[in-house]
Amino acid sequence: MSKDRLMPSTELACYHCGESCRNTDIQAHDKHFCCEGCKMVYEILNEHGMCTYYDLNSNPGQSQKITVRPDKFAFLEDTSIEQSLISFKDHQHTHISFYLPQMHCSSCLWLLEQLYKLSEGVVSCKVNFERKEADIVFDHRLMTLRQLAELLTGIGYEPYISYNDLGKRKPVTDRKKIFRLGVAGFCFANIMLMSFPEYLGIDDKEGQLLIFFRYLNLVLSLPVFFYSAGEFYTSAWNALRQKFLNIDAPIVLAIWVTFARSLYEVLTGTGSGYFDSMTGIVFFMLAGRVLQDRTHRQLNFDRDYTSYFPVAVTRINDDSSDTVTLPDIRLNDTLLIHNQELIPADGIITRGRALIDYSFVTGESLPVAKEMGEIVYAGGKQVGGNIEVLVIKEVAQSYLTRLWNKDLFKNESNQESSFVHGLSRWFTWVVFAVAIAAGAYWFWQDGSRSWNAITAVLIIACPCALLLSNTFTNGNILRILSRNHFYLRHATVIEKMADIDTIVFDKTGTLTAGTEMEVVYDGKPIAPEIRKKVATLAAQSTHPLSKGIAAWAGQTLKDPFLAFEEFPGKGIEGMVDGDLIALGSAVFITGKTQNDEASVVYLSVEGKLLGRFRFRNHYRQSVPMLLRQLQSRFHIAVVSGDNDGELLYLRKLLGQKSELYFNQQPEDKLEVLKSMQQEGRKVMMIGDGLNDSGALKQADVGVAITDNSNNFTPASDAIIEAGSLPNLYQLIRLCKLNQKIVMAAFIISILYNITGLYFAVQGTLSPMIAAILMPCSSISILLITFGLTNLSSKRLKLD
Repeated sequence: MSKDRLMPSTELACYHCGESCRNTDIQAHDKHFCCEGCKMVYEILNEHGMCTYYDLNSNPGQSQKITVRPDKFAFLEDTSIEQSLISFKDHQHTHISFYLPQMHCSSCLWLLEQLYKLSEGVVSCKVNFERKEADIVFDHRLMTLRQLAELLTGIGYEPYISYNDLGKRKPVTDRKKIFRLGVAGFCFANIMLMSFPEYLGIDDKEGQLLIFFRYLNLVLSLPVFFYSAGEFYTSAWNALRQKFLNIDAPIVLAIWVTFARSLYEVLTGTGSGYFDSMTGIVFFMLAGRVLQDRTHRQLNFDRDYTSYFPVAVTRINDDSSDTVTLPDIRLNDTLLIHNQELIPADGIITRGRALIDYSFVTGESLPVAKEMGEIVYAGGKQVGGNIEVLVIKEVAQSYLTRLWNKDLFKNESNQESSFVHGLSRWFTWVVFAVAIAAGAYWFWQDGSRSWNAITAVLIIACPCALLLSNTFTNGNILRILSRNHFYLRHATVIEKMADIDTIVFDKTGTLTAGTEMEVVYDGKPIAPEIRKKVATLAAQSTHPLSKGIAAWAGQTLKDPFLAFEEFPGKGIEGMVDGDLIALGSAVFITGKTQNDEASVVYLSVEGKLLGRFRFRNHYRQSVPMLLRQLQSRFHIAVVSGDNDGELLYLRKLLGQKSELYFNQQPEDKLEVLKSMQQEGRKVMMIGDGLNDSGALKQADVGVAITDNSNNFTPASDAIIEAGSLPNLYQLIRLCKLNQKIVMAAFIISILYNITGLYFAVQGTLSPMIAAILMPCSSISILLITFGLTNLSSKRLKLD
């Protein structure tokens, strides 16, 4: 039997998109379609066994009546344009993110994530439904970028491509929602105007004018009922298809009941109806949702595009260099990328030999060799000597943020969806029960109140404010933290920080300032040429001790032949213009343990010990005050790869009960954290991300500190600029206040629902007043959460 849907006018509805089929000859498998395009999409899906798409939602597709000219995407064959659009490309795969404005329901999400079944050239497609974006990986040996765009267009999802504002797409309110709101507002205002004679009790002796106004109100209500309220119908129907009631179900029932009652009164001449209430319900509900959507999108936009991502990189300017943050990188800048540093923007190698680890982008850990003149992509990490990269594409901070969070998206969205569905399902049944009980009670006591009681209960009770309080509070706190140069990878980190009871610091580069250390050399004299080679080797590493040696040694070789390798926690070595030079610990250089009184790095040339560098660390000025603040609420520990030469000073700072660990290799640091967690502690680890990436990953919250450097590590949950370290105590306190703010918003929301229901069940609250109060509750929660978070940050003296 055909599954064709019938339009109200008895015309057939297109099986794919739901539009009217004016030509009934376009058929396939006993199903009718409005055009050949919709028929083609159905046949493609049917051929690949993907008709589950139509089971998820009724008429889920987009109309294909508008044909796309054959050469529309021919410009994508231009390699320069392709390069400006893609985010990554290797010998086989290309990564690209497309904005798909036609995406609108769960069927769209399902179909797009099954895209690989439609073409063997598509490797994967991951959808961010909220942003209407699809991150697609395709095999460029089997299909071109143009063919991918044409494939998407062919199934109804034409990509929106604008390379003028690439990477900075501003949040735009859904135009359909704005049109619906405009129609509802126009009709509501005019119905109110036409109803003034009845509001004022003006006597119409003839009665004809009054009847005319009533029918005019009926006509004005139709666009609102059938068009503006469509969003609520779709949402409620989709939920029913999944066998549960969502928060839109009571609203839909209230709209229908109000319209039906009004239609009955006008047609029978027994009254003027409640068209003002019905249109008011739709208008105020839509207005509230538009505001919520805009606020939520703006929070995401601020996080992805305008927040400061505290990572810096070295920029080369003729004969000098300076350190710049990511937003200050421009096209044609030349960047110096050290070992283990992240490549922040697509570029061409102009000096050096690159060995790029793209595991952050692709998940593949095998480094890829690149020579001068080849392209390297943002998100890769250099694992060899220094390279220079000419920027050919501006930094896209949103892209780096997505990479950082790629393992979290799916789990978090599923958890949030499950919570929303669970709460709304429970809440909706309670609302229906209260509405029926109130209606039944007043039906027997006072029939005139029964109508108001039912509709007011259905409208005024809503868990939206409960659901939004956590979202808005977290969003604003993320914005405040990033404004203070403390950048979290995801909102869930806020909740983890609130549970922290132990804070573990790395010493070198975290408690100490790597740029202020004193360096003293003990040993055999170093020849000027060897000194340049030592400087060249030390300059390849971003470790604070290496930087200190490079600054002490001075001038480097301009174009050395260099083979470089770094051993985390041990040292570095390299062949520099024919000489094997090594810098590192006593065990790494001599094979023996030494009882050094301070931080020491040994130097060898061609395997022979030449001398050692002694370092006098300068602790950051803010450290004593910071540690005193933290000790009042947290267990404090220090783990360091250095010897215990500064044990007495740290004991003085932290007290006799403090936990101090010295001579710790990277794997030792990880074990220290594991043992703390086995004791039931919630641990925050703060380090420079060089020799402690394993510990940062093991910690409940791993924080990488950056001091005008590119020490970003994907293992961390947060990045903090060294200049903001003095505010760490206040930043953690703000995260702990998050729970109290959310709880306050929850309590206010519950009180609102109880109070609203109290008046609604008495039958004295008109449906239109209820419709005004409902979005006002969400707006008030928005204002409360923003106000409390901003007030808390000011009291903590944060920016």
